[in-house]
Amino acid sequence: MAISISVVLLLLILTVIFLRNGGLKVSHALVCALLGFYLASSSIAPTIHSGFTATAGLVGSLSP
Repeated sequence: MAISISVVLLLLILTVIFLRNGGLKVSHALVCALLGFYLASSSIAPTIHSGFTATAGLVGSLSP
């Protein structure tokens, strides 16, 4: 749950930065959000989730 919230916050911050810099239009942001909702309800969602979980576990296990 904490990883999901962190990813959502990161994506939200990046979206706001892109919107302010003019690199992303509001219509593009809406399309990206809709794509995210459709992906979350699709049959590929568990695969995406397990991939992110594995990547987060790998990054979390690295020591500086």
